[in-house]
Amino acid sequence: MENVLRPVIVVGGSVVLTVLVGWATDRLLRKANAGHPETPLWGLLRRGSIPYQLVLCAALLRGSYDQAELLEAHQVAVGRTLTLVLIGSAAWLVIRIAGAVVETSYSRYARAHRDPARVRRVRTQVSLIMRVVSAVVGVVAASAMLLTFPAMRTAGTSLLASAGILGIVAGVAAQSTLSNIFAGLQIAFGDMVRIGDTVVVNGEWGTVEEITLTFLTVRTWDERRITMPVSYFTSQPFENWSRGGSQMTGIVYFHLDHSAPVEAMRDKLRDFLRECPAWDGRAFGLQVTDTTPNTMQVRALVTAKDADDIWTLRVTVRERMIRWLSEAHPYALPRVNTANAVPPPSRNGHAWADGAARGGHASPEDSVPATHESPEGRMRKAYESSRTGRG
Repeated sequence: MENVLRPVIVVGGSVVLTVLVGWATDRLLRKANAGHPETPLWGLLRRGSIPYQLVLCAALLRGSYDQAELLEAHQVAVGRTLTLVLIGSAAWLVIRIAGAVVETSYSRYARAHRDPARVRRVRTQVSLIMRVVSAVVGVVAASAMLLTFPAMRTAGTSLLASAGILGIVAGVAAQSTLSNIFAGLQIAFGDMVRIGDTVVVNGEWGTVEEITLTFLTVRTWDERRITMPVSYFTSQPFENWSRGGSQMTGIVYFHLDHSAPVEAMRDKLRDFLRECPAWDGRAFGLQVTDTTPNTMQVRALVTAKDADDIWTLRVTVRERMIRWLSEAHPYALPRVNTANAVPPPSRNGHAWADGAARGGHASPEDSVPATHESPEGRMRKAYESSRTGRG
């Protein structure tokens, strides 16, 4: 009877004690979270309830398993398994606690500072710090697990002896990986690019969505994801539209006829911007920036608080201005002139006046002096004479 009760008491007592301690801890965290709503720490610590209970259960079983006298033939294997579970759950719990502390610190900083650029910088640093902590804890836990095996402890001396050669080989083999890791740290603490920044890389416009120690993900405007090594941002030029502030200036170009009403367009642009919520009210302008033989180039300048609003503002101004021109001033839109060209004045200066007196418009014949009849005039007279002769 004792052989049956002993394992039940040891194993069952460990499990029951783990459940009771876990439940009591969760209740305390709930009360702390309700009493301090200004900080999310206590609520975030509840995420570690599962690894916390695993640590308690594995520690209790590992310490009392010898008294259970259960599976004595496999006592070494069971003890090593419990040790591995204890190490793994302890590493999991450490990562959860570190994540709760770091996220709480970031939340407090975000509430205390209203500058979006500084908040994005801290967010990038916090995310990379968490990745570094997770990687270090994972490596330490894996090493501790391996050292529980006698064969690995025996091989440790020889591995340390050849650490120099192995380090050189590993450095050469993982050169690109190591460069990306150092580049990730440089990006995190050098404030080159942050999560949420609007960037242009390789001609693609998008928002930085994720930064890790080895790669960076950019979400484009059409919902695509571009994954690039972080070393690219430390070795290649790129555009960061959010650096130094999110406010932006946008430009809209119009190619119009030379007779376009520029002053009326300037007034209408002001009216459009006052009705558009994307305009931040900082500045606007409309100027003629270039001319060609057929058109002139008009530039509209507008401002907005960020890249998304400047895009919305540009397309809105372009659409509404073209619609207004087509309805109120259709002559201002570019067109192909198919009318006869106005002839130059004659040498004696009387041909235009004569043509205007006869019909109000100068003809090609009018531009030629009276003493020198043009070839077209002679052909017309010959044609009329032939008709008169037939009549």
